[in-house]
Amino acid sequence: MGTSEWVSTSMPYLTPRKKGQPDAWDAEAASRGRRGSQRIVHAGEVVPPPEVAELLGAAEGEAVVVRRRMMYLDDRPCELTDTYSPSHIARGTRLAGTAKIPGGAVTLLADLGHVGVRVREDVIARMPGAEEREALQIGSDEPVLQLTRTTLDADGQPIQVDMMTMPAERQRLRYEIRIG
Repeated sequence: MGTSEWVSTSMPYLTPRKKGQPDAWDAEAASRGRRGSQRIVHAGEVVPPPEVAELLGAAEGEAVVVRRRMMYLDDRPCELTDTYSPSHIARGTRLAGTAKIPGGAVTLLADLGHVGVRVREDVIARMPGAEEREALQIGSDEPVLQLTRTTLDADGQPIQVDMMTMPAERQRLRYEIRIG
């Protein structure tokens, strides 16, 4: 593995953080001697892309709450992350604002009574659009990985959809699954 490649695991991002703990991204980067940071680019209600509306069970044209973030590793852009939540869960909460959420969105959702118990992730490789290339500082011939994560509660209802776009060359996704 090259020094610029990042191995990402999903598990730290699925469970609420204890009070006073840094968010999962900051903690994961620091544990590897790196510096993780993020910038909230946009937050508020939007009509989501059709794929996201379907995953959230939203009606066509129904608004949901999104937090669009630019993730950085050692001050270099490494991921675009859009986190979508149903409006009935997120409207009027910190999920709809641009301020940093102590412990992250998963912690806030748990505090609001919405705990994820099952996650479905889909990963595709594709060529990025011009806006993505510029934001991630990659060339027009460099593919990206798009990871779409849907988090479901105990009733099987979606509480969050994350759409993450990462430069494929600098990313490795690792999955460890408990059997039984």
